Amino acid sequence: MEIVLYGYWRSGTSYRTRIALNLKGLSYRQTTLDLRAGAQNSPEYKALNPQGLLPALEVDGATLTQSPAILEWLEERFPEPPLLPKTMDERAIVRAMAATIGCDIHPLNNLRVLKALKGSLGASQEQVNSWIARWIGDGFAALEQAIARHGQGFAYGDAPTLVDCYLVPQVYSAERFGVDLSPYPKLMEAASLARSLPAFAAAHPDNQPDAD
Repeated sequence: MEIVLYGYWRSGTSYRTRIALNLKGLSYRQTTLDLRAGAQNSPEYKALNPQGLLPALEVDGATLTQSPAILEWLEERFPEPPLLPKTMDERAIVRAMAATIGCDIHPLNNLRVLKALKGSLGASQEQVNSWIARWIGDGFAALEQAIARHGQGFAYGDAPTLVDCYLVPQVYSAERFGVDLSPYPKLMEAASLARSLPAFAAAHPDNQPDAD
């Protein structure tokens, strides 16, 4: 079985997918699409993924898109080690924590939105940075409470879950844009522990073959 990941080194959704693949111990081949050059809009890639977004995963003759769906597929197809807890209630909490990032932070701060703010709406870089910090701050404030309640080293419990797959790339993005993370000590402790694991380190943008 060959797994092909279509992604970009600094894409947060590609980053979280690499983490999940690594945690599952899966080998995969990467195909790079440079978002800065608009490679995701090429006819060849849009034939594979009509939405023209990253990542996409080719495996067993199927093309999977949207990182939440890809991560859930990986959990079902390769259940060990698990990235979701055992009980239904616990799984719902983990999914909600992940969705705080996947639905409420990341989509508002991805490249196409930031380009629209600066291009179509004429926002300055200072205004764009303020926009980024606002949505990260709102989400991280809620996650700080959830991690304080449910974390036992990692964001949820004492082992990596889907939450950590989402959290580490979002912290990377926050640091990149100079967001003040001092109000979120529990969140940063969880992110630091996750980053210390080889699966997370190998997925870091700087360690990708297409990194600048």
